[in-house]
Amino acid sequence: MGRAVGVAAIAGLVGLAIVIDATVFGPLALPGAPPNLVLLVVTSWALASGPLPGAVLGFLAGLATDIVPPADHLVGRYALVMCIAGYVAGLWREETRDSVPLALLVVAVSVGIGTALYVGSGLVFGELPGSGASALSAALLSVGYDVVLAPFVVPAVLRVARRVAGTRSRQAA
Repeated sequence: MGRAVGVAAIAGLVGLAIVIDATVFGPLALPGAPPNLVLLVVTSWALASGPLPGAVLGFLAGLATDIVPPADHLVGRYALVMCIAGYVAGLWREETRDSVPLALLVVAVSVGIGTALYVGSGLVFGELPGSGASALSAALLSVGYDVVLAPFVVPAVLRVARRVAGTRSRQAA
């Protein structure tokens, strides 16, 4: 039962983040690129669960994001980016256990890495409109939006992840 609760919780969080990204943030006419709530959820969950679960969740959430309309890029780009970002964030699991400010910093760095990888892969595959300079400024704005959202998203996701982990440990006993 504990594993099913965990899978349902993270699937619900990722699904909600995908819907909000596609219906709220996507249509907004923000300067640069919109925030990436799914990437925030993946890196936050990875902080609570570790590098391997973070990478697996990142891959699956990225693949789901890749196919949600408007999918105007190669399928697999978000899967790769979120897999790496989830892994990197998960490496800091122990260090961030008791420090929300450090967790926020790790998420910000992981989101920055993920956004840089997405922009870099777009440049390599010729999928970004405009120049490299405009892509860089859009990426920086997107990371800035994510950093503004992080104090609201990270603690909430960590709370859910720890509650699920507590449920699993109580059921194992």
